[in-house]
Amino acid sequence: MRVALFVTCVNDTLFPRTGQAVVTLLERLGVEVDFPPAQTCCGQPQFNTGYRHETEPLVRRYAAAFDAHDYVVTPSGSCAAMVRDNYPRIGAKAAAEGRGQELAEAAARAVPKTYELTEFLVDVLKVVDVGAYYPHAVTYHPTCHGLRMLGLGDRPRRLLEHVKGLELRELPGAEECCGFGGTFAVKNAAVSAAMGADKVRNIASTGAEAVCTVDNSCQMHIGGTLTRLGSTVRPVHIAEILASTEEKTR
Repeated sequence: MRVALFVTCVNDTLFPRTGQAVVTLLERLGVEVDFPPAQTCCGQPQFNTGYRHETEPLVRRYAAAFDAHDYVVTPSGSCAAMVRDNYPRIGAKAAAEGRGQELAEAAARAVPKTYELTEFLVDVLKVVDVGAYYPHAVTYHPTCHGLRMLGLGDRPRRLLEHVKGLELRELPGAEECCGFGGTFAVKNAAVSAAMGADKVRNIASTGAEAVCTVDNSCQMHIGGTLTRLGSTVRPVHIAEILASTEEKTR
């Protein structure tokens, strides 16, 4: 099987190890991974800030960049949700404004092939035990886009439950937002920080060594709050946990 990796802006610029972990994991499972160099931003920051028309070239570019692939896998619930939930809206709006079907057709090509990492593993590869080893106590925060827009459900938890050595600890108020919300954290900094502090207090109460998510954008917000509050809990993307093996930890 051959798939394309959509690494996303945040991972490419700030968390490159997550993208590397996805490649390591998928190749270990027998998947051939391509990285189309034409990929750029999915347009989520622009769209969420109200710049729909400025997002449209990125819809076209995304569809074109991945046209040659049957599957696009991304280690980001929010970016996968942008493609799957908002690209069709953008296309429909353009058509309703009398600007033709081009964007709707681009969205129709992009949406069915785009998968967040954990749903690709569980739904397409049909695997929950990926041969990972991570001997630490971990708590899992289900991020909003993955939880509410993609409907990831228990897929990430099922994968974590099969990691050898990992002790999964329940997170109180797990489904409450961490407070990041993209540009929300900039426009409403005080509210965002307060929500982050609540989330971090709940994380600390579990006694876990690490907190895991499917989104490094939320992980960045949680990690920054952990650092400011002097916590020793480390943030880690689920891809990095699933890519870890006993050989790599020796």
